[in-house]
Amino acid sequence: MAASATKAHPRFGGVTGSIARCVGAGAPRRAVEEWLAAVDVRLDGARPWDPRIRDERVFDRLFRDGTLGLGEAYVDGWWDCDQLDEMVSRVLRAGLEVGFRGWRAALAAIRAWIGNQGRRSRAFEIGRRHYDLGNDLFAAMLDRRMTYSCAYWKDASDLDAAQEAKLDLICRKLSLRSGMRVLDIGCGWGSFAIFAAQRYGVQAVGVTVSEEQRRLAEARGRGLPVTFRLQDYRDLAEPFDAVVSIGMFEHVGAKNYRTYFDVVRRCLRAGGLFLLHSIGGPTDSVAGDPWISRYIFPNSHLPSVRTLCAGIGNAFVIEDWHNFGADYDRTLLAWERNVVTQWPALRHRYDQRFLRTWRYYLLSCAGAFRARRNQLWQLVLSPDGVAGGYASIR
Repeated sequence: MAASATKAHPRFGGVTGSIARCVGAGAPRRAVEEWLAAVDVRLDGARPWDPRIRDERVFDRLFRDGTLGLGEAYVDGWWDCDQLDEMVSRVLRAGLEVGFRGWRAALAAIRAWIGNQGRRSRAFEIGRRHYDLGNDLFAAMLDRRMTYSCAYWKDASDLDAAQEAKLDLICRKLSLRSGMRVLDIGCGWGSFAIFAAQRYGVQAVGVTVSEEQRRLAEARGRGLPVTFRLQDYRDLAEPFDAVVSIGMFEHVGAKNYRTYFDVVRRCLRAGGLFLLHSIGGPTDSVAGDPWISRYIFPNSHLPSVRTLCAGIGNAFVIEDWHNFGADYDRTLLAWERNVVTQWPALRHRYDQRFLRTWRYYLLSCAGAFRARRNQLWQLVLSPDGVAGGYASIR
């Protein structure tokens, strides 16, 4: 659950005050009970979204370390919840998490504000710590093309179809044609580049900061006009007819947005289009969720509408802005089901603690999208504006 430095939600300001009074009186459990009652969640209740407490120390940990401590306590087995995603969604819809920040989250925010989490010296850290965890894990979790971003469920009934629909949607938004040269910044395991080469006849170059991704993408794209590189986006300086970036922008960092868009602009030929696919957050925060940043995506940061537009500046014209963030809820639940189903084949490499970490990541994020706290944006950008206007595609 995302931590925030903003003030308490106005509908529940009294709840936050009662929490403070109960904590001062030495009753942290009672404080949390009052806090959750406002969203119809009961400690040790009978509904699937009611958390079951295994260790009473969880309450002190929550008040000491905020949502970071709450996630750590879940991984430690101090509490459980059959429908964790729904519990998180109820809390976030009401804005109740803002009363729990913790000193470690505050320190991380200060460090992010002073430093530059997306600087060049850290470019490959996310690859080593997350995307290189193991191709077996991601192959078990994702669709058959290994597409690690929000699927498009508009006319789809399963994950494979929804991911293919998303890839085809992007190709149509970019008006891809045979012979075009396309750049994929943050190409993952090559799903988009391979799809675009197979279905639309393009030549594609994909860049990633993960050696495991590059290696598997090369194997999967053998025989097609696709090339995959281990490369920082800042080193790109060659012409392309179209550029796409799917689920990579969350690793750029707000202090590097202008550099990022300048790189894309210098690589995009006149008349070309750029599609940016990114998660978006509700506030102009300087750091990501403390638990996600520590255990899942180091140095991650979600753009807000304001910070994203400030980064784009006058480098591009925004031709289209499509929000289908509600589809990420369903995507994350499909990934979580796949991990649980495939766990017998994975447990020889990943322990039970890893499974709890991974399920907390997927289910808590599903709850954040269900609450519409997080969004999924696809922007179509052009260097100088499409003559006569751009026709939006859905």
